Order: sequence, then C-alpha cells, then structure tokens
Amino acid sequence: MSAYAAALSRHHEPAEAVAEVVGEVIERLGAGPDVAVLFVTEAHVDALGDAAGAIRSILRPGTMIGTTAVAVAAGRSEVEDAPAMALWAAQMDGVTGVRMAAGAGPDDEELAAAHSLVLLADPFTHPVGTALEELAVRHPHLTVVGGLASAPGGNRMLLDGEVHRDGAVGLLLSGSVRVEPVVSQGCRPIGTPLVVTSSTDNLIHEIAGQPAVDRLRAVLEGLSEDDKTLARRGLHIGRVVDEHREQFRQGDFLIRGVLGIDRASGGLAVGDRVPVGSTVQFQVRDAASAHDDLVGALDGAEADAALLFTCNGRGMRLFGTPDHDAGTVADRLADPPVAGMFCAGEIGPVGDRVYIHGFTASLALFRSGPEGRR
Repeated sequence: MSAYAAALSRHHEPAEAVAEVVGEVIERLGAGPDVAVLFVTEAHVDALGDAAGAIRSILRPGTMIGTTAVAVAAGRSEVEDAPAMALWAAQMDGVTGVRMAAGAGPDDEELAAAHSLVLLADPFTHPVGTALEELAVRHPHLTVVGGLASAPGGNRMLLDGEVHRDGAVGLLLSGSVRVEPVVSQGCRPIGTPLVVTSSTDNLIHEIAGQPAVDRLRAVLEGLSEDDKTLARRGLHIGRVVDEHREQFRQGDFLIRGVLGIDRASGGLAVGDRVPVGSTVQFQVRDAASAHDDLVGALDGAEADAALLFTCNGRGMRLFGTPDHDAGTVADRLADPPVAGMFCAGEIGPVGDRVYIHGFTASLALFRSGPEGRR
C-alpha cells in the first residue's frame, strides 16, 4: 500500500524546523516510511547534515535524499527569501537511493530494472545535459524528473547520512508506484510555425527560405503593443518535438531562448541546436501565459502525491503573488501531498526525450498501481 505526507517549516532554527516537519509527517503517515525527500533553503545549508541525521533518527526512512535551494514549497505554500524546510515522505515499494559523482551514475542493471528516476543535481559539478543524453540512448524507457539545486551560498546533496558538495543524488523507482511527468514551459506562441531551411549548430540562418532575422522582424511587426513589450523583455523560440502532428499547439514545443542576432548573416543564435527541417515558432512568456500553460498541462491529471520543481525565475518574480505554482497544483489535483523546490534548471520530458529547462514547472506525479492503490 502506498501513502504520502508533506510538511513545511518556516522556522529559522534548524532543530525547530526538523521537529515541526518530522512531527507533521509522523502525524499523517507514521514513522518508518520507505522514502523521504528533504528540501532546505540557504539558512539551513550548513546544518543539513545534522538535520538529516535527526530526521533519520526520529522518522527512520528506508532511504532519504535531499538538496538545497533558494526557495522551497510544500502543500499550497511557497517560501521565498526566508528560512524554510520542506519534507516529503512516502510508503512505496521498489525505491532505491543512488549517488552520482563526477558524472558517474547508477549501473545499467539498476537502471534497466527501474521505470523512473527522480534526480537532484548540482548544476556546477554534474554534467546533467550529457547524463540525460546518455540515459536517452541507453535507457529510453526511463522517466526522469527533477531539478538543479539553487542555494545562493553553495549547494549540498544528501543521500541517507552523507552530505556531498558535488554531483547528484536520486531515487530509482521500480515498484508498483508509477511516475507521470508534467512539464509546463509557460510560453505562448506568436506568429506561425515555419520550417528551418538553413542552420549550423545553435545558429539559425534561414527560416522558410528567408534570413531568420527577417522572419522574426515580420512576426514582431504583426504583434500588439503588449506582445511587442513581452518580446523585448525576453524572446523565445519553440522547436516542435513531434513533427508527425498535423497541428502544433502550446505544449508541443521545446522552448529555448533567443540569445542574439548575427547581423552579418541575418541569423539568430538560440539556446539549443536546431537541425534543418525543424519546425519552429517564436514564443513570449508572461504570468498569464505561464498560468494558463500550467493549468492546461494539469488538465485531466490525477495524483496521490507530487514533487514540484519550479524555476527560481517564477514565483513572486513572475506572478507577483505568492504560492502560484504550489497553489495551482493543489487546486487542480485536489490537494495531494506536495513538496519541492525552486531550481536553477528543471528536468523533465517533452515528447519522448528528457531535457533541462528554464522558467518551467516540472512535476513528478505519483500514482499507485492497481494492487497498491489506496
């Protein structure tokens, strides 16, 4: 049987924060869960080892991972720019904690037996992009969801009783609990989809037979003044991930930033490689688009619990009101136990590939199999 709990403490003293989150989890779930996931803000970074030791001593989880972040979330709440600790725990079969150092990861036998990986990684010391590309080749069946640690003063990675300053940690799931990934990139298409006809690596030379910058200029000229303002604040481009679709809608694109213009050639530099033949469409982002995209991504979804990985550029900075992503998830999924963190990059699939994203909300939704459903 699977069961879940999530708890949040805003206490600035680590010992008091541990007492609050552990007490709440035990009240809801009991001691001895199979897994626990801990997220702490910068105020608790140096005390992470002691906090983890106390949690393991009192709660006695079978395995435990955790990391540090600029902000954390639990339930309907997000805590930004303040001390906070979030703890998520679950009773579920088939969970293994893994440590990845210097780019090394679990062996192929462990990965072959798993259907999902929850990944927490340090963006400065772990080659996440390369690791995800290798996983896609060697284990294309594996669902990967997670985030990059984001504590301003330096990150820590936690696996059971060990605290690491580099690499990554994760949970491999091989049991009856399934993970459904949800990725909301929060952009709105502008213009129309067009095909890239000339490109080199991340430089798009031509779109539909014309210099890329001319195509962009034509799109911008047709926008409302409000959308022109959004484009000036930050223009993005979406590459279609499934070219077999007859129509392309919001959510069908892998979103990347437009980095600059090559004035000599009329090309556009973007934040990814864009092969010739790719269908692309320019995109803008604002609070309303991000909200609508998250609501749409969660439409019809169900979950017994969730882990939330949202960009540190979202929250109050984007929406202007607190608790947006956590509150939206709670509203759409009927208040499941949720915890998570604000990330320096979010990990999740678009189409059949897993990518690192920015300004995205990526979720791992947990659902029990028929034999394990509560």
